[in-house]
Amino acid sequence: MNSKMDEKIKGVMPTYGRQPVCFVKGKGMWLIDDLGDCYMDMVSGVAVNALGHCSEVMINALQEQAKELIHVSNLYWNKPQVELADKLLSLSGGDFKDVFFCNSGTEALEGAIKLCKKFGNQKNKSKLLFMSNSFHGRSTGALAITGQPKYQLPFGALLQGCISVPLNDGDELKKALDEHGDEIASVFIEPIQGEGGVIQVEDSFLKEIEAFCKEKEAILVFDEVQCGAGRLGTYYAYQSFSVKPDVVCMAKGLGGGVPIGAIIANQKASVFEKSDHGSTFGGNPLMCAVSLAVTDKIAESAFLEQVKETSKYIVEQLGLMKAEALIKDYRGKGLLLGIVVDSPNQFVQKAHDNKLLLVAAGSDAVRILPPLNTTLEDAKQFMELLRVVAHSFVLE
Repeated sequence: MNSKMDEKIKGVMPTYGRQPVCFVKGKGMWLIDDLGDCYMDMVSGVAVNALGHCSEVMINALQEQAKELIHVSNLYWNKPQVELADKLLSLSGGDFKDVFFCNSGTEALEGAIKLCKKFGNQKNKSKLLFMSNSFHGRSTGALAITGQPKYQLPFGALLQGCISVPLNDGDELKKALDEHGDEIASVFIEPIQGEGGVIQVEDSFLKEIEAFCKEKEAILVFDEVQCGAGRLGTYYAYQSFSVKPDVVCMAKGLGGGVPIGAIIANQKASVFEKSDHGSTFGGNPLMCAVSLAVTDKIAESAFLEQVKETSKYIVEQLGLMKAEALIKDYRGKGLLLGIVVDSPNQFVQKAHDNKLLLVAAGSDAVRILPPLNTTLEDAKQFMELLRVVAHSFVLE
C-alpha cells in the first residue's frame, strides 16, 4: 500500500477491494492522499458528494446545527426533520404524502420492502417483482431483490417470493405478470441501473409496469438512491420520466456526504402505523439540517440547469471519443454516465494511475459520477484527463 497507513489497516474487515491509497483532505472535485498526491474525483463517494468535498453549504449547516442539537431520538419531534420532510414533499409537487427517515440506501430499501409486505398482507399478496442485474443493497431483505447472484449466493436462502425479470424485456415481463400478477404486491425498479452498468429503463417498459400496478393495486417503488437528488437534472429521478411511482427510496446525494436515507410514499402506499418501523438515528437533527441545506441548494432551478448543461457537454465529448474509437460506447443521463470499454476494472486502474478516480459498473462499463456542481471548466479539465487515460488504455 502506498500510504503512511500501511501498517494500520489490518483491523478492518476485508469486505472491499480498496485501492492502495488513503485520502486525508478534499475540496470540490479534488482529493489529497496522505503522501500529498492530488486526485480528480469522478466517483464522488459513489454519487454521494453532490456538492463536492467540504462544501461551505454543508460545513455551515453542520457547525450551526451542532451548536444547537445533535440527537434526541424519535420519541420526540425535532425541527430540522419536520422541515426536511416538508421540503421533500413540496419538491414532489404533491405526488407524495409522507416521509420516513433512515441512515442509508440499504435501510431505505429494507424499509420499503416492509412497507410493501404490509400493503400486500392487507390484500393477500406476498410476492415482490424486481429487475435482473439490479442493485438495491446488502442487507438480507434488500439483497433478495438485488438481481446479481454474485452478491446473493454466499448467503444461502434469502427472502422468499421475490421474482426477477430482465430490465426492458417486455415479453418476459408479460410472462411474469401473467403467471404471478394476482400475487405481486410491489415492483422495485431503478430508473437507471447504476451498479448494474448504467442501464436506463425504457419508457414503454416502465409504462407497462405502471399500468399493471394500477390495474392490480400493486405498489411501484423507484430506487433513486443513486440516480435521484438532482443527478439527472431534476430533483427526483422520476421527474425525468413519464411515470410517477408510489414510493421513492433515497439516500446518497440526499445528504451530500452525511448518512441519511428516506422512504417517500404516496397516499396509496403509506400504510405504516405506530410501531411498524423505526430507526434510532434516522431523522436526527444534525443529519436533517445538513440534508435540508444540501437539498435547498440542489433544488434551485439554476443549479439543476447547470447539471443539464454540464451533462450535455460531457455527453458531446464522449460522442467524439466514441467516433475516435477511444471508447466503445457511452450511456446514461444527467451526471450519471457510463463509458463502455473492454476490461472496465483495468480501465479504472489505468485512470487511478493517472490520478483520476472512476468506478466500474456491471460487466462492461465505467461510471462517471461528478459532483453536481461541476462547472463547464471543471468538465473540460476532466475530459482532457479522461482522453489521456483512454489513449493510454487503447495503446496497451
